[in-house]
Amino acid sequence: MIVTIVVFLLPVLYIVWQSFSDPQIGLDNYIWLFTNDSNLKVLGRTVSVGLTATIITAVLAYPYAYVMSSSTPLVKGLLMILVLMPFWTSMMVRTFAWVIILQQNGVLNSVLEPLGVAPVSILGTTTATIIGMCQVLMPFMVLPLAAVMQSIDRRLPLAAQVMGASPTKSFLTVYLPLSLPGVVGGALMVFILSLGFYITPALLGSPRDQLLPNAIYTQVLELLNWGQGGALAVSLLLLVGLMLGLTGLVARIFGVKIGRLGGTGL
Repeated sequence: MIVTIVVFLLPVLYIVWQSFSDPQIGLDNYIWLFTNDSNLKVLGRTVSVGLTATIITAVLAYPYAYVMSSSTPLVKGLLMILVLMPFWTSMMVRTFAWVIILQQNGVLNSVLEPLGVAPVSILGTTTATIIGMCQVLMPFMVLPLAAVMQSIDRRLPLAAQVMGASPTKSFLTVYLPLSLPGVVGGALMVFILSLGFYITPALLGSPRDQLLPNAIYTQVLELLNWGQGGALAVSLLLLVGLMLGLTGLVARIFGVKIGRLGGTGL
């Protein structure tokens, strides 16, 4: 608790204080934050990119986690290695690899050119940022999903089919609801992490389409404007808190809770 207070809580409180007191005590920094069109665009773009990355990783991770949870130990181990492999290299190396792939004369266009496809300019766009973010965030979606799917009793969908449900209906009405805690947990983790990305948008994106962490960096370390940078940081903290609240509300609406059903966490 002492370590948490010293290394986390006190710096956060200091940033909050700076947002209200630099250069003078008042709400000037927050008035600047919410009346400046560029700031509102950065906030909206950050949320939009985070939601897009979360949806894409969920769509890609769900079948991957399903195969991983239902495979033999050997296949499961190989798929787990593929998931964890990105952690073995630094964020900078992975991002520069995407620069090499997506640049105008990079790997992607070298593959598309023989196929008769016109060169595409992805590097320096929001699309490139989302691609890089999804590659980094994929393990944080796969692992919670696989953990929940591993605990699902596979006899339950079979029982639904015995009672007359088709395989599709059995999946939609039995297996999918049982896997929702993994979807919610993974989506929450991915979205919160996506709000704090700095290196990937800085290298793959464009300064014109910067995200909130990049705007904070500009205000604090380039312009030495701690007050306005603090206001941006507080807005990022509030976004995370808002997402936690919305996730709890959505989970309650869809009935996602922790209980026991036939030995399966629901």
